[in-house]
Amino acid sequence: MPPRLVVLTLTFVTAVSASASAAGPPPQPNAAQIALGLRKLGVVGSVLYIAAHPDDENTALLAYLANGALVRAGYLSVTRGDGGQNLIGSEQGPELGLIRTQELLAARRIDGAEQFFTRARDFGFSKSPEETLRIWGKEAVLADMVTVIRRFRPDLIVTRFSPGPADTHGHHTASAILAMEAFRAAADPHFHAEELTGGVTPWQAGRLLWNRSSWNIKPGEDLSGEIKLDVGGYNPLLGVSYGEMAADSRSMHKSQGFGVARSRAPTIEYFKALAEVGPPSKKTAGGLFDGVDLSWARIGGGARIRPLVDKLVAKFDPAAPSASIAGLLALDAALDTVADAGWRALKRREVRELLLACAGIFAEATAPDFRAAPGTEIEIAASAVGRSPVPVQLEEVRFPFAAGADKVVHALVAPKGGGAATAFEIKRSVRLPADLAPSTPYWLETPPEAGLYRIADPALVGAPEAPSKLEVDFTFAVAGKKLTVVRPVAYKWTDPVMGERLRPLEVTPLVSVAPDTAVMLFPGGAAKTLGVRLLAGAPSVTGTLRFEAPPGWSVTPPSVPFSLAAKGSEATFSFQVAAAGKNGPVAAGTLRVVADVDGRHLCREVVRIEHAHIPIQTLLLDADVHLVPIDLQTGGKKVGYFPGPGDEVPAALRGVGYDVTLLGDEALAVGAGALARFDAIVIGVRAFNTSERLRAAHTTLMAYVEAGGVLVSQYNTNNRFAPLATPIGPWPFDISQKRVTDETAAVTFASPKHPALTTPNALVPQDFDGWVQERGLYFPDKWDPKYETPLSMHDPGEAPLFGGLLWVRAGKGTFVYTGLAFFRQLPAGVPGAFRLFANLLAGGAGRHAR
Repeated sequence: MPPRLVVLTLTFVTAVSASASAAGPPPQPNAAQIALGLRKLGVVGSVLYIAAHPDDENTALLAYLANGALVRAGYLSVTRGDGGQNLIGSEQGPELGLIRTQELLAARRIDGAEQFFTRARDFGFSKSPEETLRIWGKEAVLADMVTVIRRFRPDLIVTRFSPGPADTHGHHTASAILAMEAFRAAADPHFHAEELTGGVTPWQAGRLLWNRSSWNIKPGEDLSGEIKLDVGGYNPLLGVSYGEMAADSRSMHKSQGFGVARSRAPTIEYFKALAEVGPPSKKTAGGLFDGVDLSWARIGGGARIRPLVDKLVAKFDPAAPSASIAGLLALDAALDTVADAGWRALKRREVRELLLACAGIFAEATAPDFRAAPGTEIEIAASAVGRSPVPVQLEEVRFPFAAGADKVVHALVAPKGGGAATAFEIKRSVRLPADLAPSTPYWLETPPEAGLYRIADPALVGAPEAPSKLEVDFTFAVAGKKLTVVRPVAYKWTDPVMGERLRPLEVTPLVSVAPDTAVMLFPGGAAKTLGVRLLAGAPSVTGTLRFEAPPGWSVTPPSVPFSLAAKGSEATFSFQVAAAGKNGPVAAGTLRVVADVDGRHLCREVVRIEHAHIPIQTLLLDADVHLVPIDLQTGGKKVGYFPGPGDEVPAALRGVGYDVTLLGDEALAVGAGALARFDAIVIGVRAFNTSERLRAAHTTLMAYVEAGGVLVSQYNTNNRFAPLATPIGPWPFDISQKRVTDETAAVTFASPKHPALTTPNALVPQDFDGWVQERGLYFPDKWDPKYETPLSMHDPGEAPLFGGLLWVRAGKGTFVYTGLAFFRQLPAGVPGAFRLFANLLAGGAGRHAR
């Protein structure tokens, strides 16, 4: 790991662990957590769990491993889940991946495991591991997995999925295939030998196991040869069962809608051996750790450690944790004799974290604002307090990122004679380096490849996030032993409802450049208005706002001066964007918006993602606008829209001239008559899944159709986790798991003269060019014969699917159900998707068509 990631922090991998990050307050372990940490010192074992996505991990197993077996547990998610759906907001792609990364970290703070990633992108559902490995770039992702294994050094590697053929996602199978190869490759000194420096060595795990999922076990299947483990036990020290921890952990995956109830019953897990070092033995059918020595006896020089740990555990007084400091100091000294550098470093870090916890030390670094621009000054307050009778000396406070700041401060945090705690605080005004890079997730700093994120610093491979650019180092002497604590600088404020809150101090550009849209479509060739908002990251910022237009496009005016007086002040400008080509139609292109300030060309927007269950996230997006000419005819333009979760389709429809009104429960409560004013009604993705009121409104919606309305319902899901029994259309159809994942898959016009393909836009095969991520998902596979199916498509090697678009006349109106991924295509500005959707909204030719 990068050096800054392994500097001492007060991090406890227990059931309610909390990392020392600016996302929350510095950890203050209670006596139960300290007691568990002391017991963990006597265990030298580790397990790495591997799967494809956030939410694939077995949180019950991880909770048991970290808090019951007391081993070091980690989860390696091959991707960050950026290709999935979002039930809590409109974020998609990299922004969704950022949310799901933080959801995993929130889950790990509960179950006590550690979190890792590879550079692989979640490019959407894949039906085969071959496709997955091709798009990811197998060798690159395998190398990342090996890097994590070599740094983590697991005794056991556990996969969530089988490497063999299975009825599952191609990403899932690919993750297990990679784990199989990485199990051996990590031990090969010739595999990526260049990384075998700085203490990283080849590593051979003892066994590779497949954690059999309950849905993969057939009734009556013989499991006698597999390892059986109950991970649902109760931890009396923490007062919860591992099933309860697991439920709370899994419920952090809120963007996927994976909240689950707490379980207090036994939870049986099965494991099948996929590979092991040496000949097969009784280990395979025994316990999970059969053949793995979890004691200090396995480590050269470890003989002195176990008695010291046993003494610490036996003598721990929860009412006086500071009484354990002397024993911890003795254990710290004894670790000098441990031959294994990896375990020596890990256990020393644990010991020193426990020393600080037993000494009751609290330290933090805060700023009066949540943002600061490179080259500007900001005041930072570094504070510390000791709350135990043991003498603690604060010997040094350093601001490593700020040249010229005071670096040495002597202060007594706790008086040597005991008594009341003494607090210390120092405030320093520091100037940030002018070349300090603005805050954005490290894997999003540069444009990615199709299946892989680019990472500039190899040391960050595997890390869930980069260390803070702004940290303060505190050096304490506890009973004469020097310990360093690193604290990221945070902004702390009081919310009148939620109380004290913290967020990371962000490094932001001098100016954030924010176009009001990322895509502009130009039906008919008329000029359109583009708004650009500038936000100052520092006081007294002046410059010029200009454009870099693609060939054939013009912006009026081409540039404007701006002046922003105060930090946080805003200014908005309007421009006319038009196709200026004189020799025929212009091509689509990208318009770049640039703010020139003192020779700097600033062209990125600061974007913040806020959800209550994760820390506020900041990322930078290029201030680019995709300009798309489109030949688009529209019929009735007055559209009522019942949004689904995270639905950006309404804004996309407004962008091409539709008058869209968002509808809620109140529109359904007054009956079909209130809907008659709309030419068409659109139901957003998964809206029936998430809205009980909508599910109860079938009669109202069908009455609207019967009276001549057009109702377009986008995809919903129907599975064992969330069955959808409510009727959606005028006649029955069954929603399946079938989909077309290849966004370039050929589309056949099964009924070329069908109004869905002709009115008002005469579609051609080229209208299906440029689609993103997929054609569609959750297609119906059974339907009443009254439904018409004008389109078919299929992934390579599969039979044609006709369920992507169901169309039927009902009374005077039209009902359409579509699994086509308009929720991705329309916000992305895919012209053909707009032309097809306009035809669906027209319903054949309008309200009175027959």
